[in-house]
Amino acid sequence: MDFREKQAIYLQIAEYVCDQILLKHWQCGNKILSIRDLAVMMEVNPNTVQRAYDFLQQREIITNKRGIGYFADDDAVNRVVSFRKEQFIENELPLFFRNIYLLNVPIEDISVRYKSFINQNFKDNKDEK
Repeated sequence: MDFREKQAIYLQIAEYVCDQILLKHWQCGNKILSIRDLAVMMEVNPNTVQRAYDFLQQREIITNKRGIGYFADDDAVNRVVSFRKEQFIENELPLFFRNIYLLNVPIEDISVRYKSFINQNFKDNKDEK
């Protein structure tokens, strides 16, 4: 995996795990990769994966069944969405707002482009939003 320099590796691994859950590659309630297996796959130290798993356990996205392994929590999808939404609102949205203000981009233009983006990329889901 190619890691980004501006974010801790364990957070990027946690993001990968969340992506797997959201993409339904790892189903809620099912066992996920062991620390060792994910470390080998990501080519990182197992301690880094352990830190990512600890981070995700604190947010109740994954659980550890002692002696069996790690599992995606039954409500993992909702917890990932909630966590990511919170992170987006706190970290990315202020920068976005700053840029549209500095560049004097009307909010109406943003709305039009957003709707166009959704229609082009998520045609099957447009009725759900």
